[in-house]
Amino acid sequence: MPALRIAALVSGRGSNLAALLGACADGRIAGKVVLVASDKPNCAALTVAGKAGVPTVALRPGDYPDRRSFDDALFDALAASDSDLLVLAGYMRIIDPSVLVSWAGRAVNVHPSLLPLYRGLHTHAQALAAGDAEHGASVHFVTAELDGGPVLAQARIAIGPGDTEATLAARLLVHEHRLLPAVVGAIAAGRIAWNGGNPTFDGRAIDTPLTLDGNGRLGAAI
Repeated sequence: MPALRIAALVSGRGSNLAALLGACADGRIAGKVVLVASDKPNCAALTVAGKAGVPTVALRPGDYPDRRSFDDALFDALAASDSDLLVLAGYMRIIDPSVLVSWAGRAVNVHPSLLPLYRGLHTHAQALAAGDAEHGASVHFVTAELDGGPVLAQARIAIGPGDTEATLAARLLVHEHRLLPAVVGAIAAGRIAWNGGNPTFDGRAIDTPLTLDGNGRLGAAI
């Protein structure tokens, strides 16, 4: 298969982007990040992209009259990159559904919760407040519904009695850095497919989110 052309949307420090770039560099992903775009011109993730030699685009939402206008401009830049896959790697803005239509089955997001639990923000605090025994991260196909697209894979961690929002976030991030490249790698290899909104893994329906083994390989949940 030809190398996957990947675009990424970012808003923060870029640790998931760095994990994605590393996986492309060492061959875990048969692809290349060709553009990194952001709604925050000063975010650290753009520095991560620049150091890796990846072109960047940064637009300020305040320069546009409304969210739709901003998203139209941002997604025009993404379309111009001729990317095969869009990865939301810590992108913190809600996206207008209209611009996602042409990316159906070609966009994924990493989200710090065990979806469908805790969509949106402050997921670590919500898990602690609920008294959950475990927390986790999910990678899902992006649809018009916020954090609501088909879940492809998840990583789980136990919540300890001394955990705080900060410690939980830090421990989970390590697993996000393994989970996202594994899913993108499987998409690049043709192992994960959109299949009209009913995703498959090696030709079989993903009825339950995939999991990672100790070597970072995806497989069906046991």
